[in-house]
Amino acid sequence: MVLSACETALGKEIRGEGLMGLTRGFMYAGAGLAIASLWKATAELMKRLCRGMLTEGLQPAAALRQSQIAMWKQQPWQSSYYWAAFVIQGEWR
Repeated sequence: MVLSACETALGKEIRGEGLMGLTRGFMYAGAGLAIASLWKATAELMKRLCRGMLTEGLQPAAALRQSQIAMWKQQPWQSSYYWAAFVIQGEWR
């Protein structure tokens, strides 16, 4: 599952439970993996991520890594602000 909206990986820290947020609800509902954003992210990374998974057939972790590295190497996307917002939660294999 990919959540492309801003700050979808955030939640509230509950003592004894951990992070309670949107992605946790999806995990309880049966999603094995979630890609979500820690801050206001760019549509450019999401476009590259989806292309990697849907067109190139990459696994989610590989598609995210490829997208982040490609953006890191290109102007004007070199700042981590543009490519480091997305994280994977759950089973990454």
